[in-house]
Amino acid sequence: MSIKTDVVVIGAGAMGSAAALAVARSGKSVAVLEQFPEGHSLGASHGTTRNFNTAYQQPEYLRLVSEARLLWDELAEETGVQLLDLVGLVNHGHEVALENTRQAQQEAGISSSFLSPQAAMERWAGMRFRSRVLYVPEAGRIRAANALTALKSAAQNREAQFLYKTTVRNLAVLGDDLVAVSTDSAEYRTTRVIVTAGAWTQKLIGGIVQLPRLVVTQEQPAHFQTVSDGLEWPCFNHNPEPGVPEDDFWYSPIYGMLTPGEGIKVGWHGVGPVVDPDARDFTAETRQMDALLRYVREWFPGLDAERFDPISCTYTSTESGDFILDRFGPVVVGAGFSGHGFKFTPAIGRILADLADGIAAPKLFQAPHRS
Repeated sequence: MSIKTDVVVIGAGAMGSAAALAVARSGKSVAVLEQFPEGHSLGASHGTTRNFNTAYQQPEYLRLVSEARLLWDELAEETGVQLLDLVGLVNHGHEVALENTRQAQQEAGISSSFLSPQAAMERWAGMRFRSRVLYVPEAGRIRAANALTALKSAAQNREAQFLYKTTVRNLAVLGDDLVAVSTDSAEYRTTRVIVTAGAWTQKLIGGIVQLPRLVVTQEQPAHFQTVSDGLEWPCFNHNPEPGVPEDDFWYSPIYGMLTPGEGIKVGWHGVGPVVDPDARDFTAETRQMDALLRYVREWFPGLDAERFDPISCTYTSTESGDFILDRFGPVVVGAGFSGHGFKFTPAIGRILADLADGIAAPKLFQAPHRS
């Protein structure tokens, strides 16, 4: 069976759903093909919460996160679903980096301020701070599961089609404005295909377009239980301080947030073992988990390091940590979100739709300079 549609999106996670919504808003027909069932936990978009963190130094990211904030609010108003909990976010650790971040935020019109470690511990008694804390009040967490539902609902209201359990078997570029996308039951003929396949990106299109190196890792944060119900919990990022020997056991910066009903999510960032997304064991690597438990014992007096539930997810990362948002002929690619992309989701959807229309992404996200 042959089906014609203006745009095919491959991958119905956060980025694919946002791209579908942006395409549908422009009046084009769009079909979203997803190999797994709706709500699966095999990729990078599942889970209840993500950080909405505006602590960036690059102007491109600050512009993108400001746009995303407006688009999240618009989507919440349209769907009647709360998507952001602006409980604030604390950044601590590497003070020179925090000074640069605050200056960049001020230039971008994003409010933030420094607190002494003593003042921060008085306010957030469940956490320990050794140096000044950069507090961003208009930040917090995204209700990630709700966001996926809202993106899909808004796209479907504009006649986007979502097809789950629909694996792409072949993708053939037949011309500048023609791509054939084959599944087990149909062949889709389209002028543009947007690939948001996460950990499966290289497997799907590695032989069609030349992508920068993408590394897929299995990450293993965990939800920890609190020792008291009366504590206030902001979202948080903690960067190691150079030259502090007692921090030598760290694997990477730490991130986390309260996930209501599940605990406080705490995790290393982007240092899990390299995996094939089709051959994961979902088992936490022992040494990294032991180090995470040590970190929680040392830095979170409000958490019980012995009561936790491990989480397994994938990161698909570039060497720089910057995203790939680019077009190769009729194939548009959104990939390499490197564990920090979710907050930008609706803005990334807009960029992917623009790319399909021939509008270039910001240079930082274009692929050639990474090849």
